[in-house]
Amino acid sequence: MMTGFSEDTFSFLRQLAENNNRDWFAEHKDDYEDVVREPAFAFIEAVAPRLKEISTHFEAKASKVGGSLMRVHRDSRFSKNKTPYKTNIGIQFRHEQGKDIHAPGFYVHIEAGEAFVGVGLWHPDAEALKAIRSHIDTFSAAWIEAISGDKFSRLFHFAGDAVKTAPKGYAKDHPMIAHLKRKDFIAIAQIAPELCLEEDFAEVVVDYFKLTTPLMGELCRALRVPF
Repeated sequence: MMTGFSEDTFSFLRQLAENNNRDWFAEHKDDYEDVVREPAFAFIEAVAPRLKEISTHFEAKASKVGGSLMRVHRDSRFSKNKTPYKTNIGIQFRHEQGKDIHAPGFYVHIEAGEAFVGVGLWHPDAEALKAIRSHIDTFSAAWIEAISGDKFSRLFHFAGDAVKTAPKGYAKDHPMIAHLKRKDFIAIAQIAPELCLEEDFAEVVVDYFKLTTPLMGELCRALRVPF
């Protein structure tokens, strides 16, 4: 089974970026199904058994409602960008407890001209953020070891927001202050968009995920969820 996407996928995303309106999308809904949703579902199904090699606690669901493929519709209520549709494909593999609490997950981002894989937590709530900072403070050596693997360090970088000053309860000269200042705990690795067209794309992505298992393990331990 082909688990990658096609040039038609990128073509559709480029056209959507140029015609980001409801009338155009309605006219090309079948194209979306054929070149985005169906190959995305095939990709998710191909990832599922491979993901279990990392952990059995993350979900790969090829379903229209509550599945791993994120909605194409944008929530523009609080954004200056009022275009109705996302021009990228977002696929998330959430922790089984992710619906009830903030828990780390795996992510794949595909758009015309860019692709990346990501892991971790985006905008954790105050309780989760406090727990992660406490874990980093208490288990500093384990945290450093988790993010110091040769391939991980070479391929991944941390992204997201950080506070400008030391968080409450931590000294500004704390040896882990750069990590404690983070508001997001996301690690991202850019990948060549052409890889999305390969039949073994699912295997490629999971190989990237495997490099992050020490980090994901630490985040899960910090939040007291199984890994």
